[in-house]
Amino acid sequence: MPTPATIESRTPAFGDAERRRAGLLGLGLAAIGVVYGDIGTSPLYVIKTVFDPAGGLALDPANLVGIISLIFWSLMIVVSLKYVTLIMRANDHGEGGIMALLTLASSAVADRPRLRNAILLLGAFGAALFYGDGVITPAISVLSAVEGLEIATPLLKPYVIPITLVVLIALFFVQRRGTAGIGAVFGPIMLVWFSVLAGIGLINVVAAPAILAALNPFEGLAFCLHHGWLAFVALGAVVLALTGAEALYADMGHFGARPIRLAWFALVFPALALNYLGQGALLLADPKAIENPFYRLFPSWALYPMVALSTVATVIASQAVISGTYSMTKQAIQLGFLPRMNVVHTSAKEIGQIYVPAINWALLAAVVAAVLGFGSSTNLGAAYGIAVTGTMLVTTFLTFFVARYGWHYGWLLCLLVTGFFFLIDVTFFSANLLKISQGGWFPLAIGLLIFTIMTTWRRGWAMMLAEEHLRAGATPLKPFLESLFAYPPHRVGGTAIFLTADPDGVPHALLHNLNHNRVLHEHVVFLTVVNREIPQVAVSERVSVQPLERGCYHITVTYGFKDDVDLPRDLQTSKACGLVFEPLETSYFLSRATVVPVPRKGMAIWRKLLFGIMLRNVGNVAAYFKLPANRVIELGARVEI
Repeated sequence: MPTPATIESRTPAFGDAERRRAGLLGLGLAAIGVVYGDIGTSPLYVIKTVFDPAGGLALDPANLVGIISLIFWSLMIVVSLKYVTLIMRANDHGEGGIMALLTLASSAVADRPRLRNAILLLGAFGAALFYGDGVITPAISVLSAVEGLEIATPLLKPYVIPITLVVLIALFFVQRRGTAGIGAVFGPIMLVWFSVLAGIGLINVVAAPAILAALNPFEGLAFCLHHGWLAFVALGAVVLALTGAEALYADMGHFGARPIRLAWFALVFPALALNYLGQGALLLADPKAIENPFYRLFPSWALYPMVALSTVATVIASQAVISGTYSMTKQAIQLGFLPRMNVVHTSAKEIGQIYVPAINWALLAAVVAAVLGFGSSTNLGAAYGIAVTGTMLVTTFLTFFVARYGWHYGWLLCLLVTGFFFLIDVTFFSANLLKISQGGWFPLAIGLLIFTIMTTWRRGWAMMLAEEHLRAGATPLKPFLESLFAYPPHRVGGTAIFLTADPDGVPHALLHNLNHNRVLHEHVVFLTVVNREIPQVAVSERVSVQPLERGCYHITVTYGFKDDVDLPRDLQTSKACGLVFEPLETSYFLSRATVVPVPRKGMAIWRKLLFGIMLRNVGNVAAYFKLPANRVIELGARVEI
């Protein structure tokens, strides 16, 4: 029998286990609200889109069972097996998402430069397609929810588009205020949503249990074999049930893998499966309900409450995608794929809550254009799948290189596992390519535009730095300082910080300052910001100081792609080296380069012109680094590329 001391020693362990369990449940609830909004609102439009008359698929019992079977097993294979089981293992210091996967894959093949460059380009294209998803998701989600008003009463049909636009415009306008307050209720609302999905689906399944035949995977296979080409076309709509699967992986850093997996298997997957089965059961009993099978699940008295709940759920789904777009932009900026933009932190406590004004208004314009241009959720469904399946395809491709070169699994195992998922992704992507003329061109055009911007910026920036390095190489920093102090200029009080991309060269801003003002500050700091391909850099390792001579220092500040960039804050850690930066005595000198395109190898002239335009109109660099506006001095320079 255990002694009292033994019992007492076990009590804290029991308490810790209870606290961990409570924490896991709390994170699982939060994940339901943030991670699963997109995939959780797919039942609003998937079945209706599959049996759209324009697709040519007849609504009969055999086809219905086959389609529901395909949806169920797509959720099982693509989401449960591919994302939840396999890809969530590929985390970069706990972080997920295509950018994190890209850094893992590129790092795994770092000793193969050509392969690494190809992987970087492919990953950038996958990330660019995410922006197309960020446009279509808010448009189709909110529009499909508001379309329930047509079922309640046809008299409200003319107001569907205006109401949708009002909701979307309001959603984008509140982004600058942050989502901390709204986020606190996301989880409970989505818990109610999934409970309603499961409950109403179960009621209809009990009324028509024949639909349970769809749980047999051979029903879906038989449908594909029987219909051939028509089934291939239908897959382009079936894949809409998988939208939001990338969010499982992308939000892993916020919640961790266990809460996301718990939420999926305990609630989300069962609720989605029951609802799709319920819609199938309803259509077996009443084929006329295809007008809107989701809302027809409910009795007439519940239509208005369900329209309200659906609208709130789709706003939550849209919010998750919009926030994900902001995070993607920040990561792309710090990895060198996009120019620096103003990033606003909307929460003093949560580092991940950010707002990017330029992206917000660009998204709003594109979303409004999508709603007005397509006019219905069914039409938008044709435009939706290509961005989703394209990103899924890239994710599977990158996973192969992580598994083979990062985890060092054998060739055969990597090919079998990722090849299986790759075949499924290619099938879905190919089916959606058929819908390019029906609207698939829209997100594809957005993705290609963003991809062009990303690759042009990355290549142009590399060319400009190389040119500046050659120019600076003619005047290396240390010999320059030695010659400068041989006949020292007049020293003035305070600290001058010169931002430079080349730690070994003389910053142009310093040369301009000496030529025009003929003075040198008491303390001179040459500051280089380095962005590493990891999510976060420890605070203790972020700043390194190298003393030079006579009050001059070189400081390197290193950030990961998810770190909060704040130079004045991080420079305070230099106190250990004897450097104290008084805010009113510190000036920041920046060089603003003007690009002059010249006909030489490296990049097409039109891309050089595009890079020059982006560089001139780039977001406020001082604001990006959080430098005090009244302590910043910008000096110009011309660079030929």
